[in-house]
Amino acid sequence: MEKRKVFQDSITPLPEEPGLTAHGLMINAAPPKDENQVLPVLFSLSIPDSALEELEQKVAAGETVPAADLKTKYMPQAASIDELVQWLKTEGFTITGISPNGTGVYATAPLSLIEKSLQVKMVSVTKEGVTYSAAQNAPSLPETIAGPVHAIIGLQPFRHANKHRKVPTQVAASTVPYTIGNIMKAYNADGLQLTGKGQTIAILIDTFPQDTDLTLFWAQNHVGGSLQHISKINVNGVTLPPVEGEETLDTEWASGIAPDADIRIYASGSLSFVDLDKALDNILSDAAGMPSLRQLSISLGLGETFMGGVSGEVTTQHLKYLRLAALGVNVFVSSGDAGSNPDASGHSPTGALQVEYSASDPSVIGVGGTSLFLQPDGTVQEETGWSAGGGGVSRFFKKPSWQKGHGVPTGAHRMVPDVSLTADPNEGALIILNGKPLKIGGTSWSAPAWAGFCALLNEARIKNGKPALPFLNPLIYPLIGTPAFRDITSGSNGAYRASKGYDRVTGIGVPHIANLIAALK
Repeated sequence: MEKRKVFQDSITPLPEEPGLTAHGLMINAAPPKDENQVLPVLFSLSIPDSALEELEQKVAAGETVPAADLKTKYMPQAASIDELVQWLKTEGFTITGISPNGTGVYATAPLSLIEKSLQVKMVSVTKEGVTYSAAQNAPSLPETIAGPVHAIIGLQPFRHANKHRKVPTQVAASTVPYTIGNIMKAYNADGLQLTGKGQTIAILIDTFPQDTDLTLFWAQNHVGGSLQHISKINVNGVTLPPVEGEETLDTEWASGIAPDADIRIYASGSLSFVDLDKALDNILSDAAGMPSLRQLSISLGLGETFMGGVSGEVTTQHLKYLRLAALGVNVFVSSGDAGSNPDASGHSPTGALQVEYSASDPSVIGVGGTSLFLQPDGTVQEETGWSAGGGGVSRFFKKPSWQKGHGVPTGAHRMVPDVSLTADPNEGALIILNGKPLKIGGTSWSAPAWAGFCALLNEARIKNGKPALPFLNPLIYPLIGTPAFRDITSGSNGAYRASKGYDRVTGIGVPHIANLIAALK
């Protein structure tokens, strides 16, 4: 009997008996109806431990790595990839893609073949009214080809990321949502003669905004945005879902803050981890040959307790974020909109005390939320920690070497967020959606705004004869308490309170862009 490697971290174990689970999943008594249903899966490969440790150290030290080195020194052995691909083809899988860096093999197969080849039992699982076919037990591979594989992703599609944004509301006659001009002034980014020219901002989301909404938004905000700066990449070449608001918010605000930056929208088609991983691989491939692509906005997440133990998916995405950071791509991820206790939907603060992934990844900049109040003349009256902003302590990641400074609590684990920005929907951002002006909020507003600001920072550096920024976190934690950031010292997200210095509600604070540019010169 052949020996097999079991991938326990690739699934959340499901009970054998049908019924309701602790996480609100309904295990149905009947098996999946269609054994010919095709399921996309990702066989995720690790790089040697020594190479991984070296890459982690370089990023933590604020170093960048040439794209050519990432392809040679920090990837799995080509022979291992070839052996895995050949085995999958022999078993009957259809290979749909291989990561440009060799860290993943994408494939599809009918449920019956997946059960036989990966030795799993597929069951029907209902979550929030949607029924999925999902693996009940951990998958396995023959040891002869399993060596570099560390996870098999996609076998439980009920686990997926959530969007971080509040539902758009109509604009009342008595209130005016914040415009680009309001936010540029509030964070001292106005009058700098910076527009993001020469920079590229990537946005990862499931679908594309409407061109007509973008042009109306730019016109109402009196910014010089242009559709010539917008590129739309349909990662999987599928029919995309209709606009919902997140894609519009991300694009309008990133392009509004940096109107001369190129915006590349990577539409994954769904929020499944396999589709998001494929989009990240696409972004990595583009960034390797596109030196201007040095900022990425992601407004998605899922509570760490819902990712499984030391999740295979977390390890898979971490390697992608690490490679992006090594290239010098700063990834801004919203910390969440359910305070310190998000549930599985990411919207109701009734779950366990936890942070959300991917904001908790030590290779990204986790962006928290504030409540921003302006004077009639546009100056800041008050800014407090937003009550629904995500923040806390990661259960997956150790505290990075750079996460230190005034206010940073003792403890062994990574803390979230790193920085923050306005998010409260009660004040809210202006967006144009389906031709109508609406008000919206959430840390989904904070993340793309930060990506826009990063484009300004990089433009300023290049104008001053400096290279683009490396990974930002090692550079900004030493700036705690300096004029480059405005400390937020009041407000709570549930378990945590904003305070002097770093806190788990607003991180190191909100930026003073003019001073931050000077500090990073």
